[in-house]
Amino acid sequence: MGCQRDIAEQIIEQGGDYVLGLKGNQGLLHDATEDFFKVAMDAQFKGVEYDYYEEIDKGHGRLETRRYWISENVCTLPDTFLWKGLRSIGMVERQCHQDGNIMIEKRFFINSIAADSKVFANAVREHWDIENRLHWRLDVIFREDECRIRKENAPSILSTIRHICLNLFQQESSKLSLKRKRLKAAWDDAFRAKVLFG
Repeated sequence: MGCQRDIAEQIIEQGGDYVLGLKGNQGLLHDATEDFFKVAMDAQFKGVEYDYYEEIDKGHGRLETRRYWISENVCTLPDTFLWKGLRSIGMVERQCHQDGNIMIEKRFFINSIAADSKVFANAVREHWDIENRLHWRLDVIFREDECRIRKENAPSILSTIRHICLNLFQQESSKLSLKRKRLKAAWDDAFRAKVLFG
């Protein structure tokens, strides 16, 4: 969590904004944010200033509704002073109907942005789009999910190497696909040197 605080501070100092997802292992902050939205929703947000946005996607045999709530009411959160630029908290509820089943997922965020639900929704979508593309590439191109290395620090070391390789291949200017770049780097010393050293 300290690492995230440092990242939040650096983002603010460089003139940016952050939307940081909270996870259960972040204890009090996650729980306080979840409690805030639970109490506010139970009271139908009576007396609570907030902004709301909803979007519906239909396709591939499923109906997905995403709801976004954001509020600048952060007074119930613990130690807000530790998060530079903290201005709002948000919740995303994703409801998915597929094959007669309904799945509901809720996620919570702390933000340096104002309480604008459309801006919040866009930031969350962009983050997951980037995240999904990265994981898809690591799995398809580098076959990360098939890797059976599990001992000690080896998995994190290999993950770091894969990320470095992916970044190097993306910086290489040829029009080859990532898969072809990887194969060519394995077979061609000159191309591998070009990828490594520019």
